[in-house]
Amino acid sequence: MPTAYVVGTLDTKGPELRYIRDRIAAAGVATTLVDLGTRGGAADADVGAREVAGHHPDGAEAVLGVDDRGQAVGAMSEAFERFVRSRGDIGGMISAGGSGGTALVAPAMRALPIGTPKVLVSTVASGNVAPYVGPSDIAMMYSVTDVQGLNRISRTVLANAAHALAGMLANAVPAAADSKPAVGITMFGVTTQCVQQVTDRLDDSYDCLVFHATGTGGQSMEKLVESGLVPYVIDITTTEVCDLFMGGVFAADEDRFGAIARTGVPYVGSCGALDMVNFGPKDSVPERYRDRNLYVHNPQVTLMRTTPEENRRMGEWIGHKLNACDGPVRFLIPEAGVSAIDAPGQPFHDPDADAELFAALEATVQQTDRRRLARLPHNVNDPEFSEALVQAFREIAAGA
Repeated sequence: MPTAYVVGTLDTKGPELRYIRDRIAAAGVATTLVDLGTRGGAADADVGAREVAGHHPDGAEAVLGVDDRGQAVGAMSEAFERFVRSRGDIGGMISAGGSGGTALVAPAMRALPIGTPKVLVSTVASGNVAPYVGPSDIAMMYSVTDVQGLNRISRTVLANAAHALAGMLANAVPAAADSKPAVGITMFGVTTQCVQQVTDRLDDSYDCLVFHATGTGGQSMEKLVESGLVPYVIDITTTEVCDLFMGGVFAADEDRFGAIARTGVPYVGSCGALDMVNFGPKDSVPERYRDRNLYVHNPQVTLMRTTPEENRRMGEWIGHKLNACDGPVRFLIPEAGVSAIDAPGQPFHDPDADAELFAALEATVQQTDRRRLARLPHNVNDPEFSEALVQAFREIAAGA
């Protein structure tokens, strides 16, 4: 049976973490207790704080020899993430703590592959957990009381968390009868028709995993690519780049396309929804953008049309990212519009802005036999464009 790693700062959360360990062990699951305390070692830890700290690039003293607590915790977090990446026996991981302990452990949990059980009991789990969870499948549980001492509430919450992890480890996910390879596909509301047409064509042969392009969606897809769980990508909707550049709410990070480059997976991309930046309700749009072409998608989402200059910058940035990809790449340009509302008569129809995007891509991408751009006289949602995406994908998938 896989091993449950019980991790945390034993110098401040020792009784709670040992209680979790004991409940998991009582369920018949093997445990490894890892000390992440920065004030000294715990004698009963299976992996001591100094051993973990030794994985810091500057050695253990960069963690344990630091007086500033915040600096020490940050250094231990870096060391622990490196420690986790070096291990091959982690069946699952669980921790409990406050905001500091949560921030310490979360990066290492995110480094674990999707599907590896991860439970994080935290005092901050009832708020915005996006900074901790990111694109991973961490299960966060609110501690209700502070993680400070064992009482009738904390025992119940911690035991439930321990039993949840033990259950995950004791009951392996059955292997899927369907052995079709997975393909990651990005979608937005304004590219839905295109995605549906593509998945309809590929469903017989591929397990189509559709990701909502909300920033985290793109990160999740690329994490699965990096984990080896998604060997093909059809990146129809690259709109998260707009929000990265202009400060929208669905922003990619600077590593967008990074997993594609590092893994060399067969990649088909397009310009889906690069005509829009996403904000919340209309009154939340930043003052500097109030005179722009705004479209209320719904009461909670306001879209802003991108300008020719913004499109030029995005085209160059995406082009450089594609140049870093050594695997097979096909990037298709829909000349008749990049979204459902970028078409004649629609609110974001702007051929001049699109032309700047397309020209920047063509000028930047270094085309080779393996890396190609293609212009098509269709809107991204036209059946002919979907067919071209499918054909490009089948071509490079066949040669992979």
